[in-house]
Amino acid sequence: MQPSVPAGPAATAALPLAVFPKDTRPLPCLLLSCLLLLLLLHLLSSPSSSSSPPPPPSPPHHVPLPVDASSAGPAPPSLAFLLTGSAGDADRLLRLLLATYHPRNLYLLLLDGAASAGDRARLARQARAGPGRANVHVVGDPGFANPRGASTLAATLHGASLLLRVGQDWDWFVHLDAGDYPLVTPDDLLHVLSYIPKDLNFIQHTSYIGWRESRQIRPIVVDPGLYLSSRTDIFYATQKRELPNAYKLFTGSSSVILSRKFIEYCIIGTDNLPRTMLMYYTNMPLPHRKYFQTVLCNSPEFNRTVVNHDLHYSKWDSSSKKEPLLLTLDDVENMTQSGVAFGTRFSMDDPVLNHIDEEILHRQPEEPAPGGWCIGVGDASPCSVSGNPDVLRPGPAAMKLAKLLAQRLTYRNFYSQQCN
Repeated sequence: MQPSVPAGPAATAALPLAVFPKDTRPLPCLLLSCLLLLLLLHLLSSPSSSSSPPPPPSPPHHVPLPVDASSAGPAPPSLAFLLTGSAGDADRLLRLLLATYHPRNLYLLLLDGAASAGDRARLARQARAGPGRANVHVVGDPGFANPRGASTLAATLHGASLLLRVGQDWDWFVHLDAGDYPLVTPDDLLHVLSYIPKDLNFIQHTSYIGWRESRQIRPIVVDPGLYLSSRTDIFYATQKRELPNAYKLFTGSSSVILSRKFIEYCIIGTDNLPRTMLMYYTNMPLPHRKYFQTVLCNSPEFNRTVVNHDLHYSKWDSSSKKEPLLLTLDDVENMTQSGVAFGTRFSMDDPVLNHIDEEILHRQPEEPAPGGWCIGVGDASPCSVSGNPDVLRPGPAAMKLAKLLAQRLTYRNFYSQQCN
């Protein structure tokens, strides 16, 4: 599928995190990351802090700076968002786009084959209607994505490959479903991420299989969404298969924030591990909750770049292991205090979304969240006057997110919860 518009603005490249073998630990880089995040916490908590923080203090001479020391602060990163939905999700995707929109980022909206062509065309028109949205793309001819089968994983990989094609300089791939919603402003997220190495991968994972072995690992399934032009549920074969011994299986959530380097490894890399994993997971239920985790943790090049957190807030009922519970106004305090970037999952137009728009994002209906790039004041459009996309105006939620990441990137927390 050919994207209809050119890529968005380029982002400043950042120095990548070095890859370390199994028997070494990148202690200086982790200490530097924590130092920078602690500095960020200090800046955000200071009444005199500005929207563009001063440069961090120079670390010891043997520690490389992760950003350009001559700049006024770390250059903001660029994120590539894949926003996915199905029939009836066009309005939800548009709202999610506006809530996460920033001109530095790249956006790809994907309504699967169950949605009507009319909804897809309407989404494309509305998604690009605002000023400066040349960085927004809509997949015009998608397939069917069964939420229980391999077609959903295929759709995710397809979206990631398109984002690699239309954008050359983004740093992280962020996959959000129509039921997700941000709990920080775009400026908050970009500001905090500018202080950490660009090779980190945020993905919830565990090697504990438990009850999943009998329900999700050993069963063999077929997803007709891979070969039929209509939505059909998966069906199970009578045979079971043994657990592999050539690699270790991992599982987790489908919410991921992955580095560009890792996405390139999965899509265009010469190593055969991503393709081997893809073949193995094709006939497994819910492979999109296992594929990226297993590839990351079985790759010597990337298994030391994994942060065991997807930066999402979700709530689960112990009696139900299928989907997280719907979040409501009763969950607002726990969500906001968690310090995470996104919430999973919300029902359409739930009052809690209006609360998030008003109290956290400060976003008006049918308008993007304001920030350094959007400084106009007016009833018609808060973005009537354009600002500078490189100037970020973080709010209180940025301090909570920075605190969460500082805790996760401490030497002990980073390694004790990594690919175990």
